[in-house]
Amino acid sequence: MGKSKQIIKEEQEFCLLVGVAHSRISEEEALEHLEELRFLAETAGAKTERMFLQNLPVPNPKTYVGSGKIEEIRDYVKSKEISLVIFDDELSPSQLRNIEKILGCKILDRTILILDIFASRAMTYHAKTQVELAQLQYMLPRLTGLWTHLERQKGGIGMRGPGESQIETDRRIIGQRISLMKERLKSIDKQKRVQRGNRGQLVRVALVGYTNVGKSTLMNVLSKSKVFAENKLFATLDTTVRKVVLGNLPLLLTDTVGFIRKLPQQLMESFKSTLDEVREADLLIHVLDISHSNFEDHYRVVNETLSEIDKSSKPTIVVFNKIDAYFPPVNELEHPEGLSSLEALKKSWMAKLGPQKAIFISAQKKENMDELRDILYKEVKEIFKVRYPYNNFLY
Repeated sequence: MGKSKQIIKEEQEFCLLVGVAHSRISEEEALEHLEELRFLAETAGAKTERMFLQNLPVPNPKTYVGSGKIEEIRDYVKSKEISLVIFDDELSPSQLRNIEKILGCKILDRTILILDIFASRAMTYHAKTQVELAQLQYMLPRLTGLWTHLERQKGGIGMRGPGESQIETDRRIIGQRISLMKERLKSIDKQKRVQRGNRGQLVRVALVGYTNVGKSTLMNVLSKSKVFAENKLFATLDTTVRKVVLGNLPLLLTDTVGFIRKLPQQLMESFKSTLDEVREADLLIHVLDISHSNFEDHYRVVNETLSEIDKSSKPTIVVFNKIDAYFPPVNELEHPEGLSSLEALKKSWMAKLGPQKAIFISAQKKENMDELRDILYKEVKEIFKVRYPYNNFLY
């Protein structure tokens, strides 16, 4: 139990994805969530065979989907010999047990899938500790299902199984392990605070945004460094800090972990020290993938999460990345007055953002990078002026 471990095997598995559209999520949104789940599964190494979506007033408390739909999924699992079914929401311990009994294969939910990806990507001691804590907190209420083979099958003398006592033992072990991980994280947080304090009086700029929007690629272009960047979700798990000099102004640029819809609460709690980088930044660069059909939704999700992390409003530059991969939506091609071109989109977004600065770039192709550097220089210069009103030798 000392190491965070992967749940999806190294060789490729075929999986089914299951989602529910209900009163709070429309069918269109539910399909978008399933598409994101497909990308998460692919990142973890699983290939999606088919998606199942059901319209319900609320998810079924026993089996997540209705009895007819769960039987349809069971028949498909048996006929195609599927070994893995992934559900789009976090399943309760009882739902997990009920579904496993009916389908007879491995069941994952969105939370444990994200934790699995984090476990495979965690490289540093800090990230590994955070992931293990989140995994243990997820596992604690779900222990019962792991010990069903030890439960009492029959009554009578000599047939009382050790199942219950074994579960209690495991709960105690996991509880102790959680306490240990929390103590380790406290000690790491202390070190991080000291490190941040030792960075001197340089202006701190943090790259924030949805996962897989190109933050690390932009970091590499701006800082001329080699931070790991890949077209997969959560390629970055550890914050990376680099010193960047624009003209004659030095600043610290931080690459952070990407956000995602339905980010597990365990991870939000575990990654507090990572999010401290955002909290202590003087300026945010909010990166968006403009080629993604739901980039406006991503913008909203990240802003909501940022407001949870830090209530104070920070100066923000909004960077629309991947303009080289942007294509107008098909249904808008017929309407020239709509957002059928990048120019029209720029006008609409420039108007929406108001005082915030917006710029359209391609970090991969290095388009409009000089313009971004100019905007960044001006913003950092303003922060520097306020902080050191009598120290103007740098500009």
